[in-house]
Amino acid sequence: MIQELRRYAARQQAVEIIYLKKDGEASRRTIRVVHIDGNKGSLKAYCYRRKAYRVFVLENILAIAPVSGYFAG
Repeated sequence: MIQELRRYAARQQAVEIIYLKKDGEASRRTIRVVHIDGNKGSLKAYCYRRKAYRVFVLENILAIAPVSGYFAG
């Protein structure tokens, strides 16, 4: 999954993720990956839902899919 996220980051293409939040609830987010830190097991991304940069734990990402039409300008 990390390699796939790296490809989307290189293209600056947004992806939709299903993310397991701290409270155990699943959340659907559309993000643009900015940086992946494999050592810490996290990634920094721009979250279109929150309109802010967020850090996501890689092991809490349950699914990813590309989103057409969302590209950084």
